[in-house]
Amino acid sequence: MDRLDHAKATLDVEHNIAGHRAMVDAVEHLKPQIVAAADLLVDAFGRGKKLLVCGNGGSAADAQHIAAEFVGRFLMERRPMPALALHTNSSAVTAIGNDYGFDEVFARQLLAHGAEDDVLWAISTSGKSPNVIRAVHAARETGMRVIAMTGAGGGEMAKLCNVLLAVDVPSTPRVQEGHILIAHIICGLVEEALWSQTR
Repeated sequence: MDRLDHAKATLDVEHNIAGHRAMVDAVEHLKPQIVAAADLLVDAFGRGKKLLVCGNGGSAADAQHIAAEFVGRFLMERRPMPALALHTNSSAVTAIGNDYGFDEVFARQLLAHGAEDDVLWAISTSGKSPNVIRAVHAARETGMRVIAMTGAGGGEMAKLCNVLLAVDVPSTPRVQEGHILIAHIICGLVEEALWSQTR
C-alpha cells in the first residue's frame, strides 16, 4: 500500500501556502477595480436592477456562491438582492446546449432574463471560455454592464467589460481562491453601502 511521503507533502503544503500569499498580494493590487465593481452593483441594486452570474466548472460554483450571498445574506440581516446564477437551471442548460450548442447556454438565458442596466458578472480563469464570452457579448447588446473576473491578463474578456478583476497569478487554483476572496469583499462592500443605514 502506497504511503504519503510526509517530507515531500510538507514541502508541497508550504509551496501552496506561498502561492496563496502571492495571490493575496495580486488581489491587493486590484483594490480600485474591486471598489469599482462594488460601486457598479450598488448603483444597479439601488435602482432595482439585478445581477446575473455565469462561469464553468469551479467558476460555476463561484457564480452560484456569489448569487446566494446576495439573495440570502452575507454578514447582515437585510432584504434579498436579485441575483441569479445562469447554470443552475439544468433543464435550460441541457435544452439550450442540445438545440443551440454549449456556447449559447448562458447567452440565451441572459437574453431571457437580462435587461438594460442589469449587471453580468462573468467568471473565467482563462478569460477565453466561449460560452462566457458569448454571454458578455449578449450582455453588451442588451445594454447591461459587465464585471469580468479572470486570471492574468483577462483574455478576450478584458476588452469587453466595464470592470476587469484579473488575478495575476499563474496557478488556476490560486486564481479561483482569489476570485472568491474578491467576491466576498464585494458582497461586504455592497451590503454596507445599501443596508448599513437600516440596521
